[in-house]
Amino acid sequence: MKKILRINLRTKEITYEDAPLEYLKTGGRGLIAKIMLNEVNPKCDPLGRENKLIIANGLLTGTNVSSASRISIGAKSPLTGGIKESNGGGITAMWLASLGIKAVVVEDIPEEDEWYYIRINKDKCFLESADSYKGMGTFEFCVKMLDKYPDCAVTCIGQAGERLYNIAGIATMDKEKKPNRYSGRGGLGAVMGSKKIKGIVVEEKGAVEIKNKEKYKEVLKKYSQIVIEAPSSISYKTLGTAATVRTSNDLSGLPVRNFRGGKFEHAEEISGESLYEFIKNRGGEGKTTHACMPGCIIQCSNVVPDKEGKTIVSPLEYETIGLMGSNLGIGDLDTIAKLNAVCNDFGIDTIETGAAMGMAMEAGIVEFGDDEGALNLLDEIKNDTELGRLLSKGTLTAGKTLGVENIPVVNGQAMPAYDPRAIKAMGVTFATSPMGADHTYGPMIKTDDYIGASKDAQIMMAKIDCLGVCMFARAAIAKHMDLLVDLVNAFHGWELDMNWLEDMALEAIRNEHKFNELAGFSKEDYRMPKAFTNRRIESTNQVFDINTDELDELRLWHDKDKVIYR
Repeated sequence: MKKILRINLRTKEITYEDAPLEYLKTGGRGLIAKIMLNEVNPKCDPLGRENKLIIANGLLTGTNVSSASRISIGAKSPLTGGIKESNGGGITAMWLASLGIKAVVVEDIPEEDEWYYIRINKDKCFLESADSYKGMGTFEFCVKMLDKYPDCAVTCIGQAGERLYNIAGIATMDKEKKPNRYSGRGGLGAVMGSKKIKGIVVEEKGAVEIKNKEKYKEVLKKYSQIVIEAPSSISYKTLGTAATVRTSNDLSGLPVRNFRGGKFEHAEEISGESLYEFIKNRGGEGKTTHACMPGCIIQCSNVVPDKEGKTIVSPLEYETIGLMGSNLGIGDLDTIAKLNAVCNDFGIDTIETGAAMGMAMEAGIVEFGDDEGALNLLDEIKNDTELGRLLSKGTLTAGKTLGVENIPVVNGQAMPAYDPRAIKAMGVTFATSPMGADHTYGPMIKTDDYIGASKDAQIMMAKIDCLGVCMFARAAIAKHMDLLVDLVNAFHGWELDMNWLEDMALEAIRNEHKFNELAGFSKEDYRMPKAFTNRRIESTNQVFDINTDELDELRLWHDKDKVIYR
């Protein structure tokens, strides 16, 4: 039986319970939404004792299905004030699943001023003192844990999470035992810090039980072959997510100098093709392709080396190139990689941080294109200066305080690296997601059917997020979702059909919107800023012109018992 592990930080009570039937046949994002709606007061203080931090495994997590062991972390967001799920790669979820754990629910906050880390092995869960590790970056903390537990998986926060910064994320070890994989969005690192938890350490792993081994083996072979041969997989393995730079720039969709619009004159210098050559030519520890978790076929990650061949950062991905590159007017891969590395160790989201830095540049504090100035802005955040504290509150607060008019935010969260005036289907997703502006909620770039494409993408993402599957497998498996259902059935010994998969996805979306509605969100919260509805891209004359009635209708289509936003 799959277990729910609950840790109460106030009482120090630790319990394992059988997953109730209601929680059994969903996972990942869908399970987080259920637990949040059932157990968390939607109007609670995100950094208070009523909020819960949840790690929920997908329904295929722990198996050797390629790209199917993402870590899914959720809570009420201090950045948006609504529900937030953020998933990432790495090994922690796989290790938890191998111990029979379906979800970890961290509850309440300690009454004493002490820090802890959660240690989990095959026999028991412990709360261990972390006072001596306070103030450490994610890399130093992971080194200390590996010294103490030589074979472990770690998910943790850096100093930003300890300080309860709204831009704080949660880092997870990759298969090389480096905390390079991020559940970055929504300020979930601050929620973890509010509970005075420095990290979660899984020091042992077991083996998952496959109920129908013959069927599983047969279906897995078909699934793996499809993923291996998919053109999208070949592209990701060669250029990684940075392959999107050229595509977005061609569409005038890259964020350029705080989303001013148009094409970035240095786009070619930061493209996936240039990054590939950059890594290849420097050699050393550099890798043009890399898997963040064992068994991944796609291997879209990379390792970026410096001139001496030593690692600067792993990985450097499209969103960071967009928000910390073109968005800041920076066209130098070395600088972007260094900015990324600082964020990873300090424990902050590169998307929200890059957008907040854009506010400082728009306000004239630092010039766009100033590489050294961008690094200095990160130092302001790290050193907890007055300006750093302002940026740490996120893009919306920073922009308003600095008097910036063009603030690229929906529902409190900064836009990822797609200008919604040029890439309108993505803009539809931004404006209808209960997570704030979030490309992972329904990514779609090249289409003229903005509403329909976003709707289909939102349903697809809900399906794979509940299964624990990486979004970069989406293109390969979109027409073969029956194989994923077959794998779920073989793994768990169930007899589910495609209707179950659709219903599970719609329920996840419905629960997320319901939570936000109960938290006090109205339909007016789900709106594109006027900076994008009124201000055109000069070179193309594009504006985000999707009718708000259409956006409202899309947001509510899924709900059998309609959520009515005031």
